[in-house]
Amino acid sequence: MSIDRLKTEFEKKFNQPAKYIFFCPGRVNLIGEHIDYNGGLVMPCAITMGTTLLVAKNNDNVFRFRALDFPEITDVPLQSAYSKTGPEWFNYPLGVIHEFTKVGIELTGLDFLFSGNLPIGSGLSSSASIEVLTAHALNELFGAGMSKVDLALLGKRVENDFMGLNSGIMDQFAVAMGKDAHAVLLNCDTLEYEYLPFDIGDYVLAIINTNKPRKLVESKYNERFNECRTALKKLQEKLNINHLCEVSLDTFHQHKGLINDPVIEKRALHVISEDDRVKKAKQALISGDIKTFGELMYASHDSLQNLYEVSGKELDTIVTFSKNYADCIGARMTGAGFGGCAIALVKKDSFNDFSEKITAYYEEKIGYKPGVFSSVVAEGVRTLEA
Repeated sequence: MSIDRLKTEFEKKFNQPAKYIFFCPGRVNLIGEHIDYNGGLVMPCAITMGTTLLVAKNNDNVFRFRALDFPEITDVPLQSAYSKTGPEWFNYPLGVIHEFTKVGIELTGLDFLFSGNLPIGSGLSSSASIEVLTAHALNELFGAGMSKVDLALLGKRVENDFMGLNSGIMDQFAVAMGKDAHAVLLNCDTLEYEYLPFDIGDYVLAIINTNKPRKLVESKYNERFNECRTALKKLQEKLNINHLCEVSLDTFHQHKGLINDPVIEKRALHVISEDDRVKKAKQALISGDIKTFGELMYASHDSLQNLYEVSGKELDTIVTFSKNYADCIGARMTGAGFGGCAIALVKKDSFNDFSEKITAYYEEKIGYKPGVFSSVVAEGVRTLEA
């Protein structure tokens, strides 16, 4: 929806004009999955799709939450602390408000109108987009002086403490710090990062939405988190490590007997091998070797499917088709899995053909159509009008 139409909607809902407009993208993770909470390297990028927020202050000491994408509406009075109330979308911005209140930022009543084009539950980080977007807006409105890294960390606290999901920092960092035409290589332990030019030449980054939504808090995400903690504790009996991703593949194979559980061993092997693939993917991008990058994507998906067991029939169907499509050189699930999206590197000239054929193939196998669109790597959170 255009900004002008959003402004009209805002005035309809709040009987006053919007004073500020902000935007935060979603993200895809190019490679490095389920290692952000294991101290690993990840390679996400922000995309052009995302969430727009229109805001105006009010004199009623009330936070009014409205969204064009959700039917629920709520008004929350200004208070000294807040708590999660049900599964409604407004808990994400409410959690951000709670964090600002905790650090002593004095807020006033606000009218919020959110509008996004990220499919909910698709694995493109709609929740991180809302969190970082709200944090950026409050930071600008009330002069809190937070950096974009601070905003990402605040969003992670909302996800962990307010929403109850043991996620890492990757999603919030990617949507806060994204850079046009660049991937972000992030060390999730130290928060050291660098930008890598994402130059894929004659290829386009395709995003294929399974249209099978998944709810992370209710999924096996926290189970995988705990399995990794179990593996870490076992390896710490002999190894001086703080995170699984500090272990090399050779060291893991020498000490995997400490784990003594085939399932936990598979989980740890995925984490350690995936971190190694991210390092190889960095070198592939630097040297312009897109074919090798694509092969690493396929290897990543195989590991997520067979060792970490977080993909599922829908995502596997997309990757199987992609492997057999001549002008696709790499594909994998992106995000936490259990549904959501896959990504693929497809020849630009073949994208329309790829889109038609994968849609037909997927519908035949799964029973309904996927969403298929090409994506551009874009900037992170920003102010549009103030």
